[in-house]
Amino acid sequence: MSFYRLIGRFVLRHRSAYAWSALMLVGIAALMVWIPRQIGHVVDGLVASRLTQADLMRELGWLIGAGAGVYLLRVGWRLKLYTAAYRLGVELRGHLYTRLSLQGASFFQDRRTGNLMALATNDVDAVEMAAGEAMLAGFDGSLTLVLVLAMMALGVDWRLAAFAVLPFPLMGLAFWRISRQVHQASRRSLERFGALNDHVQETLSGVRTVRALGLQARSEAQFNALAGGAAAASFDAQKWEAAYEPAVGISFATATALVLGVGGWLVWHGELTVGQLTSFTLYLGQLIWPMFAAGWVLSLIERGKAAWSRLEPVLDVPLSVEDRGRVATVTPGAVEVENVRFAYGAEARPALDGVSLRLEPGRTLGLVGPTGAGKSTLLRLLLRQQAPDRGQVRWNGIDLREYTLEALRGGIAWVPQEAFLFSATVAENIALARPDAPREAIERAARLAAVHEDIQRLPQGYDTPVGERGVTLSGGQRQRVAIARALLADAPLLLLDDALSAVDTDTESRILAHLREARVGRTVIIVSHRLSAVADADHTIVLREGRITEQGRHAELLQAGGWYARQWRYQQLQASLDAS
Repeated sequence: MSFYRLIGRFVLRHRSAYAWSALMLVGIAALMVWIPRQIGHVVDGLVASRLTQADLMRELGWLIGAGAGVYLLRVGWRLKLYTAAYRLGVELRGHLYTRLSLQGASFFQDRRTGNLMALATNDVDAVEMAAGEAMLAGFDGSLTLVLVLAMMALGVDWRLAAFAVLPFPLMGLAFWRISRQVHQASRRSLERFGALNDHVQETLSGVRTVRALGLQARSEAQFNALAGGAAAASFDAQKWEAAYEPAVGISFATATALVLGVGGWLVWHGELTVGQLTSFTLYLGQLIWPMFAAGWVLSLIERGKAAWSRLEPVLDVPLSVEDRGRVATVTPGAVEVENVRFAYGAEARPALDGVSLRLEPGRTLGLVGPTGAGKSTLLRLLLRQQAPDRGQVRWNGIDLREYTLEALRGGIAWVPQEAFLFSATVAENIALARPDAPREAIERAARLAAVHEDIQRLPQGYDTPVGERGVTLSGGQRQRVAIARALLADAPLLLLDDALSAVDTDTESRILAHLREARVGRTVIIVSHRLSAVADADHTIVLREGRITEQGRHAELLQAGGWYARQWRYQQLQASLDAS
């Protein structure tokens, strides 16, 4: 969608607010062109001694009333207009947020969080200003220009009007050249602000690593360079926007000189009265606003176009996983993966190739294998964060594509490798999926995840804020809080993606014992590099290079003498050495 089409559709939807604003601007313009004419009549009356004191006071009263009317109408149109224009900002931010929340992991691989945040702030603001200030300033300026020129030509003297508009074509040429530069400079400014946002967001997210490696000085130097670049780009945009004013000033000065010269000659020869020349000069002064409005409108529109050129590609990117399902309720059943193939890109080696399995409801599946074998990828397919290139994934006999994403993901509790905690209290993070859960249920989930004692030692217990991304907790604590969150959700399918990697073996044993109690009647898939975590699974699959190479129960895999058996012996030996 083009920028002008976007603005046009928005104006059409909110035509009532724009129509009222336009009517008020018409009233303002009418009063503004009446005032100079009335002042001219008063001047001529005073020169000719036709006005009595009462007449003069009455005329002055009308002028003061007109000024008050202009003030009230200006307040009114701004209230109407900006109320409507702010809705566009709300709509764009809501649309952007919805699109980003529905996009899959592949979308975010190519885009950085800081720049996306900049789109939701500066870029949306620029489009919003174009829809509000620019639209009505353009209308107001155009209407004022037409009415003032009409009054100058028809109400005073057409010859003076012709001389007054002589500089306008040159001003228009200057505006055209300046607007092209404003567009390019505005885009550079927005892009560099996005890069600055990226750096700040990334640095603050990894502040522990920056400090641990002693990178503060380098990070500060990078920030200063990016901030300087953003400031320079913004200054460049402002510099070009400021160029409108000299163009207006030169044009207005030229027009004034022409009007005074020609008007003085006409007054000298008796073809124009002093009052008429006074009115014309006041009208000429009113042309300053349309001139400035033209520059202001062009500046806002170019900023808006530059911002929309950055926003539109993000809003128009197709969803990596389409949400076209119609089944809105998940009924627990068997999980089936049939001959699935998936690759991260057309030219990439398949992450999964020919994978098939069946997991009955209430059973536990272990997924093991070396790094990069495709274990996490399989879970992403179950979550529909990715879609298989070939094959089918079914739950209770229904293809996952038939479920709505909300229903599907609402039926799955997932603990990723890197647990994410929000800037809230421990209790609020655990109760994320069930905000109304009682404290007793939250504490029970924490006990099952073997994190209750750790929480009790925090300054405010369950009401302790964890900081951004859970920065105040250790890696193991974050993982266990995430496990508690998944258990409290009580979803029929539980996915643990190497969720015990940051805890010691004793804590792992306690958590697994609690999970055996909690997962009764619940289907569980456990991905782990520690084979002890899947030793009690009903079925275990070994993935290597995207293919299933071994499968069976723990004892069967040990007897087979393959990768699983070798890895088990190695890990047991390592555990015994660590214990000694």
